Amino acid sequence: MTTVGILGGGQLARMLALAGAPLGLRFLVMDNVADACAGQFAPMVVGDYRDEAALAEFASRVDVATFDFENVPAESARWLASRIDVFPNPHALAIAQDRLAEKTRFRELDIPVPAFAAVDTLDGLRAAVESIGTPCILKTRRLGYDGKGQFRIRQASDVDDAWAALGAQASKVGLILEAFVNFERELSVVAVRGRDGQFRAWPLTENWHVDGVLSASLAPASVQPRMRDEAVDYARRLAESLDYVGVFALELFCRGDNLLANELAPRVHNSGHWTIEGSETSQFENHLRAVLGLPLGDTRMVGRACMLNWVGELPDARAVLHESGGHWHDYGKAPRAGRKVGHATVRADDDGALAETLVRVGAALNRSAQVEPVVARLTSR
Repeated sequence: MTTVGILGGGQLARMLALAGAPLGLRFLVMDNVADACAGQFAPMVVGDYRDEAALAEFASRVDVATFDFENVPAESARWLASRIDVFPNPHALAIAQDRLAEKTRFRELDIPVPAFAAVDTLDGLRAAVESIGTPCILKTRRLGYDGKGQFRIRQASDVDDAWAALGAQASKVGLILEAFVNFERELSVVAVRGRDGQFRAWPLTENWHVDGVLSASLAPASVQPRMRDEAVDYARRLAESLDYVGVFALELFCRGDNLLANELAPRVHNSGHWTIEGSETSQFENHLRAVLGLPLGDTRMVGRACMLNWVGELPDARAVLHESGGHWHDYGKAPRAGRKVGHATVRADDDGALAETLVRVGAALNRSAQVEPVVARLTSR
């Protein structure tokens, strides 16, 4: 029986283990905390990701390794890759961990991106702001996620405050300044590439965020066929240039008829959770198929789907489960402000039925504000 090792024990690892059970797979999770929620479904190795003794134990017990988050140290991935198969490869992981390397790769592949510049000093920040203009956003090159590690510069007088907030990180993880994009919509393309180079993508997803954290995802996104084809082509270029194996997400800003790449997530992705109930093959199953060298599954949709993220604490599941297309996912985490603790997916056969269901769910859970932008999109397209 094949054992898949997962570095990181969060909800993504948990859902990978659940998806792999019907395939007859076993799992071993490595995390630096003993109560990681994936440990409720798979045995664990508890240790620091840089601890070679812990990594050696992990490697000795698995046939192939993958990740559930992108901040696993690239050097640890390289250490493992010298001993067992690791997918995606450490080079792809390293590129995705560094916003400057990532944006540079986008530009090299003719994938449109906002203007950006590396920042190492306060004087360098002033020069970059003068070149790029305001508003703009100063970010850490590494380790930021869900809106963390960022400072918005609205005017030139904000430069000193931005440096005070993030300047200490310049020598540790590096900084990058990016032009602010006054986007109209946020989209993502979730795709998968197999060991043999086979490539498939799910329909584009439209996403809504609150305080930098994903709130809702709607699939399929309503876009022109040209934009859909461009997004998938950008994802394919990235996957092929990185010799990527597994599922990944390319996050995009939509402004008018133009797409700008935001970032690459080298893993199964929050905006692809709807695929569990809303597509022929989920992102989790296809990721496992890819890293094991199995044929990829069909990514076609089944109807329409909306994923609602539960952050901080779980609402009452009954309002969702009462609906014929309602599906509930509890991550087994203790409630905590800002923490992703679960999600629900609502599926229907058409836009109208999905909108009606979301209105009922939002009202029953006192979360109408969360569903309102999705309902507005459904009823306007």
